[in-house]
Amino acid sequence: MPLKIMKLAVTAGGVTSLTPTVERFFHEAAATVTGAGTLTINVEDFWTDTGADAAVLPALAANNSYFNAYVNGVLQMNDLLVYTPGGTGVGRLEITVPAGSTIEADSPIVLIVTNFVPSTTVDITT
Repeated sequence: MPLKIMKLAVTAGGVTSLTPTVERFFHEAAATVTGAGTLTINVEDFWTDTGADAAVLPALAANNSYFNAYVNGVLQMNDLLVYTPGGTGVGRLEITVPAGSTIEADSPIVLIVTNFVPSTTVDITT
């Protein structure tokens, strides 16, 4: 019999799913902020989707998350935002208001935090 490379007879297939967890937080600016300035919104100043006071701003999962902030319905540039997760006294959103810009009193501010939980199932048949 001639020499021959021996190989395993294996097949494999996988399915990856990505489940998002979306949390939304709401605030109304208490006073007008004129740039150059910063609007800081602490976690206890946000409301949740149910209208309850927010207790914790969620952590961002490394490489599987993002946040967006809207002022008066308009998505804001990422470089104007600083997001700090955490509970009372820690969690906050800071919005830099550049010179020449204004956030009017009573403007709605919406923070949306999205974390993804990836999972993969692999089936190997021999």
